[in-house]
Amino acid sequence: MYGILCATPEELAALQGRLGVTSRPATYGPTQVWIGEHHGQAFALALAGMGKVNAAAAATLLLAVFHADVLIFAGVAGGLNPALGVGSVLLAERLDIHDYGHVFEGAFTPTRSGEMPIGAPRLTALTPVAPKVAADLARLRDAVAAKLGHPIALGGVITADYFLNCAVTRDQLHAAFAADAIDMESGAVDQVALAWGRPLYVIRTLSDLAGAESHLSYLEMAQMAADNSALCVPALLAILADSG
Repeated sequence: MYGILCATPEELAALQGRLGVTSRPATYGPTQVWIGEHHGQAFALALAGMGKVNAAAAATLLLAVFHADVLIFAGVAGGLNPALGVGSVLLAERLDIHDYGHVFEGAFTPTRSGEMPIGAPRLTALTPVAPKVAADLARLRDAVAAKLGHPIALGGVITADYFLNCAVTRDQLHAAFAADAIDMESGAVDQVALAWGRPLYVIRTLSDLAGAESHLSYLEMAQMAADNSALCVPALLAILADSG
């Protein structure tokens, strides 16, 4: 069973279209889940809602109730890397949360999420995904590159519980962590997946460039970005079925 997650109605609509979902959802607290099958592969598609808490809850639900063997998060993100424009698809080969840590004398120090912050080393680089996940994502990049009207690349995604609308912070995050995109969910789902010993595949398309105009770009480009990410999901399912 594949557990597929998204955060917003735009992301859900794009995934339902690509996966042919027509069933009615089951509701579990804040999470809605649709059951389906794509070319003989069973999946549960969850609309988690935005933010780390919603994402972690939905991921746990897919693992505990639907017994998902693999988690996939497909959606949109804000761009941090100036080399990547709106519409670019980013496959996460590195992941982390950056707004977890400790505050001392007015200064915040990010540390690895889920660990005791006191005495923990400063978070300075995103954590690589498992080698098989990275290899499957490289195959996905090669499989869908010709089908997209935008670039697709492997890179780093950093997670925080805010929508980034600030060029100064964008540039700081890119410089500090070599992060290419920022979102509000992936790092939390990654923490849950690691705790359960399940692989996670993150597909994010840039809806905005996380600067002063990002709130306008997001509203205009969210559906396009969601469609780009959703396009990649059936191809990823085929790769996972082939690789066992």
